Amino acid sequence: MITGIGLDITELTRIKTIKMKTTKFEERILTNKERAQMEKLSPPRQIEFLAGRFAAKEAFSKALGTGIGKECSFHDIEILKENNGKPSLYFKGNQVNGFVSITHTKEYVAAQVILQS
Repeated sequence: MITGIGLDITELTRIKTIKMKTTKFEERILTNKERAQMEKLSPPRQIEFLAGRFAAKEAFSKALGTGIGKECSFHDIEILKENNGKPSLYFKGNQVNGFVSITHTKEYVAAQVILQS
């Protein structure tokens, strides 16, 4: 049974501008494992990765019904790429029963999360 659906869209230029100014944004958004995955990518792909994780974490918090805050921080949510390329979603260290989809265009990144019971 579906227990939550969340959707988010983010402009790549917004994330690129922030990333060029400081590393604090990526430190705030990404876990250590996510940062390690991002650092293996080319600079343009790093922007897509960071924007995708940001959008997916926002989408997850919306599906959960809490938004980002005390109950659900960016570091509570982790999205790791599996060997087959599929993103897997973790919340507070536990794998989530649900799905995450991240897509990119030249200008935007969008993410959808569907939670199941």
